[in-house]
Amino acid sequence: MRYHSTRGSAPDLDFAGATLAGLASDGGLYVPAEWPTMTRDQIAALAGLDYAETAVRVMLPFVGDSLSEDELRTLCRAAYGRFSHAAVTPLVQLDHDQWLLELFHGPTLAFKDVALQLLGLLFERFLHGTDQRLTIVGATSGDTGSAAIDAVAGRTNIDIFMLHPAGRVSDVQRRQMTTVLDTNVHNIAIAGDFDTAQALVKAMFNDPGFSGRFRLSAVNSINWARLMAQIVYYFYAAVRLGCPDRPIAFSVPTGNFGDVFAGYVAARMGLPITRLIVATNVNDILHRALTNGDYSSASVTPTATPSMDIQVSSNFERLLHDLGGRDGLALAQQMQGFEASRAMRLTNAQSQGAAGLFTSARIDADGMAHAMRWAHDHAAQTLDPHTAIALAAALESDIDGPVVTLATAHPAKFPDAVEAAIGTHATLPARVGDLFDREERYVTLPATFDAVTSWIAERATPRG
Repeated sequence: MRYHSTRGSAPDLDFAGATLAGLASDGGLYVPAEWPTMTRDQIAALAGLDYAETAVRVMLPFVGDSLSEDELRTLCRAAYGRFSHAAVTPLVQLDHDQWLLELFHGPTLAFKDVALQLLGLLFERFLHGTDQRLTIVGATSGDTGSAAIDAVAGRTNIDIFMLHPAGRVSDVQRRQMTTVLDTNVHNIAIAGDFDTAQALVKAMFNDPGFSGRFRLSAVNSINWARLMAQIVYYFYAAVRLGCPDRPIAFSVPTGNFGDVFAGYVAARMGLPITRLIVATNVNDILHRALTNGDYSSASVTPTATPSMDIQVSSNFERLLHDLGGRDGLALAQQMQGFEASRAMRLTNAQSQGAAGLFTSARIDADGMAHAMRWAHDHAAQTLDPHTAIALAAALESDIDGPVVTLATAHPAKFPDAVEAAIGTHATLPARVGDLFDREERYVTLPATFDAVTSWIAERATPRG
């Protein structure tokens, strides 16, 4: 399997190369040269498999010659052996048609663990036997940072520098990052929002003077390997609810578009998905783009769902590339125009292509709180606010048949929002119960390229 950039100018890479690179050298995102497909019988055969074996069957076409089937299986067994639930991503029924897919049973209590536990092992595997040292630079709106740090803390030949917006992540989210004191872990709080942090990271990759000094890689969902791992739980959930004989819809709380794009890939592979509901909060650029083609960035409004407080959704570029006929040079012009003006219109092909699978909903704070109360009162389930956004969108949809809401974080990561909605304090699981007793370590920097890159350059290992 070869991977090419959405912007058409970077060299094609194999799976190992795309994983280690993260972002393409032309500023684009790596995508497979073609979508592998699974037959109806192959999908049906997943029903009796555990999560790790499901992951092997779904991901094997994407890894090409970079890993053997046995090597991939060993990595999957190691990655998913750390989850607290034997099913890894269990389903919970809310009523006749509404389901939750719990993605928060990993070590940092968020869906990012499902992909990043594997990604950390892939980095280590591909660096083994080389003299290369990887410098991971990432931005987080909350959960990516802690999951990535847990996945690579203490690993040889890897340093991680994680940017988060100061004061705009929950206390639990921040502490899950800043209390990891391994010498290869570096946390940076910046005076800005997530979009500012993400823009700084992209600028580092695109600046030859900086990126040429270090072997940079990414753990954000701009890294294809992370998205690849997220495709698995769509298959895992769907076959347990009757696929391929019964099609399934999914509702996904969406900020950077990575999680829901994984669902799009699952559909392209042959999984019978009736609808993907893109659930946004009031930072609704994706809702506007999908309903009327208006992909224009506004200022970010802080909400009780900080992981969705985003106005530039990086992975949307992958969808636009696929729906636009995979014309990398045309997309590069389109994205460069957006980056200059912060606004663009989707083409007719992009809008019409998206309408075949995607629908969207904008959920405000009242709608979020209502969904949290509904789940608590009707199904004895306590939801985090991000999951509640997606459930609210699912409940207001007119979809016939099963709708699976992706439960992306443990409610204890957002105790204030939970208590405000249902009057119950969500407690942390015992395995992280001492989080607020741990020492923190991080630095606060201005949100400028010079300040952040100078600080990183003093601590990162240059290329050999």
